[in-house]
Amino acid sequence: MEPILWEWINALARWLHVITAIAWIGSSFYFIHLDASLRKRAGAPGGTAGDAWQIHGGGFYHMTKYMVAPPQLPEELTWFKWESYATWLSGFFLMCVLYYRGADLFLIDQDVLALSPWQAVAISAGALVAGWVAYDLMCKSPLGRNDGALAVAGFVMLVATAWGMTKIFSGRGAMLQVGALMATMMACNVFMLIIPNQRKTVAAMLRGETPDPSLGKKAKQRSLHNNYLTLPVVFLMLSNHYPLVSSTRYNWVMVALVLMVGTAIRHFFNSRHAGKPTPWWTWGVAAAGMLGCVWLSTFGPANAATAPVKVGFNQVEEIVTTRCSMCHAVQPVWEGIATPPRGVVLEGDGIRRHADQIRLQAGYSSAMPPANITGITPQERAVLAAWSGDIK
Repeated sequence: MEPILWEWINALARWLHVITAIAWIGSSFYFIHLDASLRKRAGAPGGTAGDAWQIHGGGFYHMTKYMVAPPQLPEELTWFKWESYATWLSGFFLMCVLYYRGADLFLIDQDVLALSPWQAVAISAGALVAGWVAYDLMCKSPLGRNDGALAVAGFVMLVATAWGMTKIFSGRGAMLQVGALMATMMACNVFMLIIPNQRKTVAAMLRGETPDPSLGKKAKQRSLHNNYLTLPVVFLMLSNHYPLVSSTRYNWVMVALVLMVGTAIRHFFNSRHAGKPTPWWTWGVAAAGMLGCVWLSTFGPANAATAPVKVGFNQVEEIVTTRCSMCHAVQPVWEGIATPPRGVVLEGDGIRRHADQIRLQAGYSSAMPPANITGITPQERAVLAAWSGDIK
């Protein structure tokens, strides 16, 4: 029953994580859109940034934003916080269930750095804390008073982190780690600054005092950071399903490109919502960035060997049988695996049927075998990459 239970825990945790992430991303996108669409109108109440009219669900909504606080605190006030908390908590739980529990397969690559599971988990958790602290200190430093300079510094920090993680973890683990760091920064922005500042504002009003305007300004800055990080985070969380993204030589450079692509796309929508001239050029940046990722993926895995001129099926069959079939067999012999993963059987004609997957997972990238537990060599990967899948 144990593998069945863990499979269901994994599935339900992933389901919860996706649901809460949709709620958080949706509210983030909505409020940034609302802020951008506010318009100053004659006769508006004092202290307001403007208002916006919206229609949805068969009715009209009239939204007004007070820059610091309204004259009186309303009896009912909706707080937006549990979406972010639940997204991070479910995501971290999923990370523990899959990546920390299976660190020897999914987080560690002995060809990159020889680590024990507890060392890998400790480094991963420590990197999340250290990354948040570094980002928070940058925001609170004089650098935080210049949004452009802060954005550049944050970009450099994240790309440097991506490069560093590829020197510690497997490609899949490194990409997940960078995505988890961004998600941690976003959730901590809500938990450590946005909500506390809002509580201070409410507390000041209850005391009959005028709230500090800087509290809202700082919260707004972090909220905007979250908005621009959302698309890269989603991409990186999905990257572990795509070996050409997570497990090729220049995956850390792809992180840099995806950060720029995500920023460009959000800038397009934020500008349009604000009524500014439409920055169509951002789609050129986005397209160029993704084409750059495609090009980088063609360099294959790290330590790639020169591909042979001619490859026969017998060569491929020997490699697959030696390096893959202990798991991908009708009756797997690897301890703890009762059925071939994803139903992929790499025996006999099954090798030919799955030629594309073999090349993607083990030839063009180093995604398989996980953690290279069977010791496949760069030369063997080159053979798999050069194989056409034809009968020879």
